Amino acid sequence: MSDRDTIAAIATPPGVGGIGVIRLSGPKALQIGEALTRSRLEIGRIQLRDFIDAEGRVLDQGLALCFVAPHSFTGEDVVELQGHGGPVLQEMLLARLLELGCRLARPGEFSERAFLNGKLDLAQAEAIADLIESGSQAAARAAMKSLQGVFSERIQRLVEAVIDLRAFVEAALDFAEEEIDFLGESDLLDRLERLIEDTRGVLEEAERGRLLNEGLRIAIAGRPNAGKSSLLNRLAGYDAAIVTEIAGTTRDVIREHIALRGIPLHVIDTAGLRQSDDPVEQEGIRRAWKEIEQADAVLMLIDATTGITDEDRAILERLGDLPVIRVYSKADLLESDSIPDEEGLLISSRSGEGMEALIDRILGQQSARSGEDSAFLARARHVDALQRALAALQQARAVYADTASGELMAEDLRQAQQALSEITGEFTTEDLLGRIFGSFCIGK
Repeated sequence: MSDRDTIAAIATPPGVGGIGVIRLSGPKALQIGEALTRSRLEIGRIQLRDFIDAEGRVLDQGLALCFVAPHSFTGEDVVELQGHGGPVLQEMLLARLLELGCRLARPGEFSERAFLNGKLDLAQAEAIADLIESGSQAAARAAMKSLQGVFSERIQRLVEAVIDLRAFVEAALDFAEEEIDFLGESDLLDRLERLIEDTRGVLEEAERGRLLNEGLRIAIAGRPNAGKSSLLNRLAGYDAAIVTEIAGTTRDVIREHIALRGIPLHVIDTAGLRQSDDPVEQEGIRRAWKEIEQADAVLMLIDATTGITDEDRAILERLGDLPVIRVYSKADLLESDSIPDEEGLLISSRSGEGMEALIDRILGQQSARSGEDSAFLARARHVDALQRALAALQQARAVYADTASGELMAEDLRQAQQALSEITGEFTTEDLLGRIFGSFCIGK
């Protein structure tokens, strides 16, 4: 890809720091680096150089590192300049590089070039951004596993199994007129069943990896004035929601992204659930149920001073099989600290009583859903692709069960392979690449 532009970008965060890094990548990277330093740059060595402007004045002094294609992160010639971390200095150096023939890099363009040049697959490239943005140590460890190719290897094994099955099935199509029963003498169904189970296993791990990456969605639900907003404020550590004695204060959804003991959580405070003739409150309740039904876990708040009411029971019945933690609020207003509910937790958002036990229960949900030792980190698009692959394989099994004809499975197997290949980028589109790499930071 030697005909591409040479790109440059500041790779360190904005602001004042001890060191600022600028990266160049492309066919003229070495030439431009030597023009900036007015010296010869040696490959694979760390060199102290002056960085010089068009009038011959020294802009800064720092280190230059050079890498020659294909032995670099992007697979192209790369120069990395490490100067002082002042933002003005960095902008001056970048402006000089643009004068010398660089183009300003787009967000994620360095990683995109690494992918296009075969240095990374798409899942590994995404893991770079996930590693940088990790919200917890567990997420960082899982992102590193993805970057090292653990996730990609699992997907590749599934793709190879689908390809083998497709080859076997399509051989029957190629030799349809021969007196050879390829499918009747095979263990086709057993192989398909194993493939479905393997795909389901990777999907379950990807779901856990997605939760670890994106954080658990916790919805706070209950009747008006049960203490939902007070609990949100206690978890967030500040007054994120208005709290009054007036029932129905919260009319819309309030979201807070917090970390509890290093674990990322999206906590959602919802409108009080009750029958209402107020159209504004009705809309708030409709939105509340939408958030509750999409949550990974629900904190069902019950006013401990009144106990479970018929309205609470109606809400619990509608919650159905959702993962619910029953939380009895306003413990500070009770004379006794006991509640007639073995599974429930008694808390006070005002005094903090019971909060540690609640956090333990919430993080227990996180551990159960995501796992501290998740094999890899995953994104929503990975989960979607695996779900489509699993559905295609299940459809292939249904076709075989109905017709006993392996030939009719061919299209379903092709769709399964295509869905899996989207994860690593073997099958992708320019639009998808644009969305993925456009979300990266500039300089990565």
